[in-house]
Amino acid sequence: MKIGVLALQGAFREHIVSLEALGVSPVAVRLPEQMTDCVGLVIPGGESTAIGKLMETYGFYDAVAQQHGAGMAVWGTCAGAILIAHEVLDALPEQRSLDLMDISVRRNAYGRQVESFEADLDIDGLDGGDFRGVFIRAPWIESVGEGVEVLARHDGHIVAARQDDLLATTFHPELTGDPRMHRYFVEAVVGR
Repeated sequence: MKIGVLALQGAFREHIVSLEALGVSPVAVRLPEQMTDCVGLVIPGGESTAIGKLMETYGFYDAVAQQHGAGMAVWGTCAGAILIAHEVLDALPEQRSLDLMDISVRRNAYGRQVESFEADLDIDGLDGGDFRGVFIRAPWIESVGEGVEVLARHDGHIVAARQDDLLATTFHPELTGDPRMHRYFVEAVVGR
C-alpha cells in the first residue's frame, strides 16, 4: 500500500515514520506526479498559508482534487485540516483551500503558539482508550455538513471528523508515538 505524505512544509517526516511503523510504504510527495499510484495522501500540520502557497506554486490544488476524484483518500492534520475544508474562517484574504470536505474550520482557534496544549480525546472508532491530542496553534472544526461524521470533541469543539474517504484532525497524531490514528486512516479510511 502506497500512501503519500505532502512534504512541502510542516511535520511530514513524523507522518512518514508513523506510516512506516505500520508496514505501509510512505512516499514523500514534493511534486504532483508523485501521487499517481498513491491510495491515500496525508497533508500534515505546519503553517497552512505557507503550505498553500507552495501547493499553488507546484500545481497541487488541481492534482490533489483530480487524484481524490479518482479514489485517493485524504487526511488533513492541523494545517492539513484547514487545507481540505470547504470553508476556512479567519483565513487570510488570499488563502485558498482544496474544498474537499464539507467542514468549516476556524484557523488558529485555540490561540497563539504559547497557548498550545495536549489533551486526552475519546475518538470514535479507536480502541484502547483515550488518544493524546497535541494541539499546536490548532484550528477547530466549527461546523460539519450532513454527510460528515464527528469523531471527537474537545471542550465542545469538533477536533476530528470523517466524510467517506476524507479525514480531518485538528491535532498532531504524528507527534504522539501512538499509531492508532494512522492505523485508522490506513484501515478504515483508505481500506474502506
